[in-house]
Amino acid sequence: MKNLVLLGGGYGNMRMLLRLLPNQLPEDVTITLVDKFPYHSLKTEYYALAAGTVSDHEVRVSFPEHPRLKYVYGEVTEIDLDNKQVVIKDREPVPYDDLVIGLGCEDKYHNVPGAAEYTHSIQSIDKSRETYRTLSNLPAGSKISIVGAGLSGIELASELRESRPDLDIKLFDRGPRILKDFPERLSKYIHKWFVDHGVEVINNANITKVEPNAIYNHEDAYDTDAVVWTAGIQPNHVVRSMPVEKDRSDRVKLTQYHNLPGDEHVYVVGDCASLPHAPSAQLAEEQAEQIVQVLLKRWKGEPLPKTLPEIKLKGVLGSLGKKQGFGFVADRAITGRVARFLKSGVLWMYKFHNG
Repeated sequence: MKNLVLLGGGYGNMRMLLRLLPNQLPEDVTITLVDKFPYHSLKTEYYALAAGTVSDHEVRVSFPEHPRLKYVYGEVTEIDLDNKQVVIKDREPVPYDDLVIGLGCEDKYHNVPGAAEYTHSIQSIDKSRETYRTLSNLPAGSKISIVGAGLSGIELASELRESRPDLDIKLFDRGPRILKDFPERLSKYIHKWFVDHGVEVINNANITKVEPNAIYNHEDAYDTDAVVWTAGIQPNHVVRSMPVEKDRSDRVKLTQYHNLPGDEHVYVVGDCASLPHAPSAQLAEEQAEQIVQVLLKRWKGEPLPKTLPEIKLKGVLGSLGKKQGFGFVADRAITGRVARFLKSGVLWMYKFHNG
């Protein structure tokens, strides 16, 4: 029996399971999924968990069950390519015949002094829980600094404003306007929402230092009771330590079939893969679709296509609290209740059909 090992129960590997099970998995192949937790977590909703507007249970989806699917719960500490095994803390190594690495990402602090020590995170479910505990226990009038006005920072700031209207919230944005790579209409809409709801947006920010009760933008110090960092990501440290070729962002370079050059048995999906798009759940799922097709052909001994189709993303949807939202879909900007309704619908479809 061949053993397909999936590292990480994120969006990419969940899509792998959805496509392989129950009917496409060859009779001579078993699957082992390795993850720290016994459930899939909806990372796109961690901002709401941290803000306290959804419960922990609402951001979890049960893993599927199948006779030839087993789970190993633990922390991956090393990927041993030479011996074709995965090293797991306090457990026996897991051997593989084929491996899909989907270990996700971690915060990137850009060498800012104090950022790693004195900021909170929403990059994992356990860190999001810790962030929620910190924010929910702050007294009225506390000052919150959110560093990074990408999708995560925007959604966290807006959700936190609805959850805790008593807090003084500042959102530090490195660009000249929010979401500078998107149409200006979206930027103005989001900025106006923040102005109307009392969230201060500081553009052209450059955070140079973080202290226990202060954050420095350029050389100006701002008193703060808590800082949440949403200003950049990098691949999981296990992937960064792998002796393979990587790009400038430490993401693994791959062949067009999504495997390591020189090793057709090791694939990388999601945030750890070097791809011509910014990392996202949608990208991981589309990439997984192609990996499944490649694996099925290789298992059957069939030739691979000369090229794979270009991955095309459907767009971006974001929320501004529970009633408003924004998006860029089919080269068209959308705002307001429609955008929020679309995002809620996508999430519902995922949880109850794809999850």
